[in-house]
Amino acid sequence: MKVFTIEEINAIVGGKLIGATNQQITGLEQLKNANKDQITFIGSHKFAKLWPDSKASAAIVNESLTVEADPNRALIQVKNADLAMAKLLEEFKPKAPIFEADIHPVATVHESVVLGKGCKIGAGCYVGKDVVLGDGVILYPNVSVFDDSKIGDHTVVWSGTVIRERSIIGSYCIFHNNVSIGADGFGYRPCEDGRGLVKIEHIGNVVIGNGVEIGANSCVDRAKFSSTIIGDGCKIDNLVQIAHNCILGRSCIMAGHSGLAGSVTLGDGVVIGGSASIKDHTTIHSGATVGAGSGVMGDVAAGATVLGYPATEGRNMLKQWAALRKLVKS
Repeated sequence: MKVFTIEEINAIVGGKLIGATNQQITGLEQLKNANKDQITFIGSHKFAKLWPDSKASAAIVNESLTVEADPNRALIQVKNADLAMAKLLEEFKPKAPIFEADIHPVATVHESVVLGKGCKIGAGCYVGKDVVLGDGVILYPNVSVFDDSKIGDHTVVWSGTVIRERSIIGSYCIFHNNVSIGADGFGYRPCEDGRGLVKIEHIGNVVIGNGVEIGANSCVDRAKFSSTIIGDGCKIDNLVQIAHNCILGRSCIMAGHSGLAGSVTLGDGVVIGGSASIKDHTTIHSGATVGAGSGVMGDVAAGATVLGYPATEGRNMLKQWAALRKLVKS
């Protein structure tokens, strides 16, 4: 168990220490649930009022808030409590599962595979013909990487993930449990005689940049031709669908249960809220935000915020909702 003094924690987050506590800190917790050996965080006025009743011995607080230190309880003032919390979570992060052997005896690794320095491959993994793994790649048990795929340095792939043939993955990526990369895109057309559906083959691949994180049970389908592309630094939540031939710019965020239909393009820094749906062949330009639960039926301008179903400019949609409430009440 890791233990820190309040002075050590202050040095980690680079804040201003107010008050003092001799209590050693063994973990982090939210205000309501914290014990005396834990530190908590206060990022808004909503939570500042809960501090007097919290059992935590210390709190990291946004410097814009007025919060008082109590006897034997300390505050650390910082510009951004969320970012300070991220630093501290890194310090308390538990160790990753241990590999007793770099390549487990029951992993299946084709003789043509190129392994970088320090690769680790867990039990039950399958690594196919002509796969290239960069330095420090970690495949946890029961990961499958099919033929001709490439994975960059220090990428971590958790159990149950399947990376289909010809996929190209960048460095420092994280794929959580049961991610699907490079499965067939969804494409069918009616038969000429109208008695069924013809499957459209998808012969392209998936290209994923550096520093991409993809949450559990999310899917990135391969392209019909050319590539489905996920740009550097994109962060994808759990249960997200990215269809064939989509292109994501840099540092896009997609929250859980959201989905892109085929050939959607996202510019840099686009944010897609949870359960939002984007129509095929739509472009959402850089810096735009799509609110949770929205349905985007057409292109979205750079920097715009859209809400609702069908999605409309954010302020206009809020005015419509307010007008509807007034009608209901009257």
